[in-house]
Amino acid sequence: MSIASSLLAELEQESKTTRRVLERVPQAHLAWKPHAKSMSLGQLALHVAIAPGNVAELAARDSVEPPKGNFPEASTAAELVPALEASVAKAKQHLGGMDDAAMTATWRMTSGGRDVMTMPRVAFARAIMLNHLYHHRGQLLVYLRLLDVPVPSVYGPTADENPFAR
Repeated sequence: MSIASSLLAELEQESKTTRRVLERVPQAHLAWKPHAKSMSLGQLALHVAIAPGNVAELAARDSVEPPKGNFPEASTAAELVPALEASVAKAKQHLGGMDDAAMTATWRMTSGGRDVMTMPRVAFARAIMLNHLYHHRGQLLVYLRLLDVPVPSVYGPTADENPFAR
């Protein structure tokens, strides 16, 4: 299995869990923030949904500038799952055809003509497309708990859901 195929298989598997989390996001609380410095629920949920495809698009380039701007906020909770599905498809489009040589080639983020981040493309994809996604999905689970929304199982039982119980 190629490096890209392996990463995309993990993304596909994890997207099932991410979908279950996004399905729980309540429409009535999209503007809610747990703290003034935090993203709103709608911003965080949309970020979780669209990040994999956007990161894969960046990873497919040899060099990028740091993204600028604020995180967009979801207008409706109903747009989150379709956004995730489109994001996973976008990730497959950008990384799916890459061979191992392309995945191990050096990827760069530059700012003002100087390198601020250099690493093998696979390291960037792993760290930002996948690990970054898991980090923000965990944040989203905390938001749901704080809003008293039943939290779905991710890697095991939660106080609200136990996939191992009979």
